[in-house]
Amino acid sequence: MRDAYIVTSLRTPGCRRNKGAFAQTRPEDLLKTVINAVMENTPNVEKSDVEDLMIGCSFPEAEQGMNVGRVIAQMCKFPDATTGATVNRFCSSGLEAIAIQAMRVKAGWSEVAIGGGLESMTIVPMGGNMPRPHPEWSRENPDVYISMGSTAENVANRYNIPREMQDEFGYHSQMKAANAKKNGLYKELVPTQAVKYVENADGSWEKKTWMQDFDDGIREATTMEGLAKLRPAFAANGSVTAGNSSQTTDGAAATLIMSEDAVKKFGVQPIAKIKYYTVAGCRADEMGVGPAYAIPKVLKLADMKIEDIGIFEVNEAFASQAIYCLQQLGLYDKKELWACDSDNRIINVNGGAIALGHPLGCTGAKLCAQIMTEMRERGVKYGIESMCIGGGMGAAAIFELCD
Repeated sequence: MRDAYIVTSLRTPGCRRNKGAFAQTRPEDLLKTVINAVMENTPNVEKSDVEDLMIGCSFPEAEQGMNVGRVIAQMCKFPDATTGATVNRFCSSGLEAIAIQAMRVKAGWSEVAIGGGLESMTIVPMGGNMPRPHPEWSRENPDVYISMGSTAENVANRYNIPREMQDEFGYHSQMKAANAKKNGLYKELVPTQAVKYVENADGSWEKKTWMQDFDDGIREATTMEGLAKLRPAFAANGSVTAGNSSQTTDGAAATLIMSEDAVKKFGVQPIAKIKYYTVAGCRADEMGVGPAYAIPKVLKLADMKIEDIGIFEVNEAFASQAIYCLQQLGLYDKKELWACDSDNRIINVNGGAIALGHPLGCTGAKLCAQIMTEMRERGVKYGIESMCIGGGMGAAAIFELCD
């Protein structure tokens, strides 16, 4: 089987649902910006060289429906011969899209392809515009439809993850992100046009635009004292709050994938190889534990050990589930592995979704762009990206840095 190479991987900023910079920006426009940036940042490769676009989206309807993968290929002025499709595996949709394109390259079915993801959680709400759970099945077993916040409370209660521990994890996520923002460490971030419609005094409406070049959910002023004052968000006596949960955000990301023959043909320098990808199932009512199953599974596929991995992006859907997964993997060493004041940290080194947001279908592609930056900047040979998935799953991928 052939190797699949990541050549360029970029993302838009992640901006807060409803209150953020992209609240009135159509999701297709976010995706258009980042895909065009991927092409512009890849020398010698034309849009006519790209065979297919696969786009992850957790709620592919309304503005991000109508097979947005094909729509975006046309919006970005790829030729008619360039095809497109949309894939949904909820929180890992963006990574699933990248993995599908990598598998096609590995199988010899494709030479040059794009995988990516998008989600406007402002425009298309969590659950979609018209959720319709199966009535009989939801009475028999409603867990597959359960609120993600409730699953986070289940993990906290079942596995003894106290509030203070969750708040501490959230605090460090914010501080790592604040440091990365201050020092320009998000080199994968593409300045993206934001749109806002403003009503004039005469009753007419005007379209205002500006370039958004930072993640607007980072809270640099976060303190442990402030986090402790927040009320539980999902249960009256619960421990899961807005401060130790991922932010719901809007964003898009894209990755250009090539075969070795294509890399040589176009004379490009790839960042990394996509070595392995897998998914694993778990109980739906504690879906957050998914990475604790997916990461060992992908390591077994690769005949590798956890100690072989030099950097991790483990999505922080909720602090409770991220903490549990790290504990199970032997990675919950705050001082050495994930604290904001540790120079040796290898987990979510520039902050995670608690600070940067979790734009559902985009997240898998977004984390890919982030880990590519981190692996290249640090010279790390092997990296893992992983996340939990609504419905009771986890996903994980292993990347190998190119020399």
